Amino acid sequence: MDQDWILQKKEARRTYSKSTWVPLRAALDNEHGNVKNLGYSSEFFGCGSVAFSPENHEIADKLSWMDIGLIRTIGPYAYEDGYYSTIDEYQYNDKEPIGVHLVLELPLPVVGGRQWILNPDLVAALRLIKEGSNWVRPEENFVVVAREILDENGEQCLIEIKREHLLDYLAARNLALRLSYYRQRVENVISLESSDYAGLEDYKEERDGGRYELRIRDINDVFGGSWAMFRTWRTDVDEEEDAPVMGPETNENTGYESSQGHKGGYEGVRVEGEFWRDEWIDHRGTSTRVRGDADSNLPQFIVETDGTRLPSAELNSEDIGRWLWFRSSIVSELLELRGFSLGWCTAETGRIKSTSGNSIHFGINFSDLITIYAYDIARLPAWEQHIWAAQNVVPDGKVSSELLDSQVKAQPASTHAVEELLLEVMAMLENGFRESFDISLFTHEINRLEAIKHISRFASKDQASLLRLAKELVRVFSDRLNVGELRKLSTHSNKDKLGSNKLLEDILAQKVGTEKARSVFGPIAGAYDMRVGDAHPTSSKIGEALKLAGIDDNKSLLRQGEQLILNFGKSIWLTGKLLFEKP
Repeated sequence: MDQDWILQKKEARRTYSKSTWVPLRAALDNEHGNVKNLGYSSEFFGCGSVAFSPENHEIADKLSWMDIGLIRTIGPYAYEDGYYSTIDEYQYNDKEPIGVHLVLELPLPVVGGRQWILNPDLVAALRLIKEGSNWVRPEENFVVVAREILDENGEQCLIEIKREHLLDYLAARNLALRLSYYRQRVENVISLESSDYAGLEDYKEERDGGRYELRIRDINDVFGGSWAMFRTWRTDVDEEEDAPVMGPETNENTGYESSQGHKGGYEGVRVEGEFWRDEWIDHRGTSTRVRGDADSNLPQFIVETDGTRLPSAELNSEDIGRWLWFRSSIVSELLELRGFSLGWCTAETGRIKSTSGNSIHFGINFSDLITIYAYDIARLPAWEQHIWAAQNVVPDGKVSSELLDSQVKAQPASTHAVEELLLEVMAMLENGFRESFDISLFTHEINRLEAIKHISRFASKDQASLLRLAKELVRVFSDRLNVGELRKLSTHSNKDKLGSNKLLEDILAQKVGTEKARSVFGPIAGAYDMRVGDAHPTSSKIGEALKLAGIDDNKSLLRQGEQLILNFGKSIWLTGKLLFEKP
């Protein structure tokens, strides 16, 4: 430790009105050693808070640590005349509520200890859910809004909230938060002169909007001194009586004894620095989350081929009649966020559903760009708009024709996305095996929403990601095949050594012949070889695998990914058609 530590100069300069996180209630205690012995050190930080409306600001401005700090009891109270004070009310005088507690304290007298509770109104207003030690906001990409720290007994010693969200809530209720906090630092040293605190002496000062006090005392003066004990008892109770009754207390029916002594001998000096400060956290008048105020920090979007941009606010109308263009990589970027999902409407259009509850209808155009009606983007929450804006590009390749079919002509295309068809043909093949052979083709089910996230043409951004897409296809099909059941149906002489794909190919070969079966399984075999290439890439081997999978490497990578899924699904469909279709 050093003088800066005990004087708390760095900490005193920092205010919570400029911090990312604001403590609502804190009792952080970090101790090392025995408080009466040399070498002991400790640091304590305590904080209390109450929110006040403007009409009570003048009264609240006089309240400090003794009024709203940890000393103050938080709890409901029922008066004898029928008046009831709820747990979240802060009373200046009896029956005079002037403030609101954002953290409530619940004593646990039966099981022991206490529990701090984040005010349910704040939780509901910001639509938070509790995950572990955090309160998160799902519709804002599960951002952590508030968090708690527990001590070794499992009790909260800190609950703090992100200032950005706190100000939003305070603005909605037109409240200002008053903090009162106290920091104490202590160290026991052998002597002042031989320590880092040489030259210091007791003093008090007002600084940094607070009050600091340094106290230097002999440890013996703090914990030593005289003591006295007095004990008194009753002498008129007959313990042999079945129901003894004590009479009034007199000198004749009481006994007493007393003792006294001195305790001391403690060595060293206790150096103690304390800092108190009260602080206001004022809102800025805007509440976009709770009250739904307009956000003034929205991005601009490119709307013309010359790069002309318009503010989001000017696009926030169903009658604006414009579309926006985005890089296709935006889809994969959004799907990496928790709670986002992808669904397909036609071969070239789909929907991206976000945690904010919005569903964005998009189309893919001839330039492999994502096109979206501008209003659909402009009505998104600000944080989502900023993600989209980063991938916004100059219009190229026109608006997706299938998107126009739906949004302008009101005649959605009757096409189907290869991603959706893949899942359908797998289900059809599974049903065929169940009906014809009475077996389960797959060992387990897959999560459809998760599968669509990973098996998507958007996943193909370069050759490495194309190979990973092949790996996902093998994972959801080949790796799930019920090898044990397929071996029972196979007539191959070496069936016990065959893998899942070869077993299924052999079952098909029994009906259509070896050459035909090999041709049908070409794309599946090619995808399997591509999967191996993902782990051990060799250009010649990858080239052969791409050819076997039926992929045209002259196409864009997005279209190569689409082709891979299409051909893989076609092989599965042909397998079912040849095995189970009646003549």
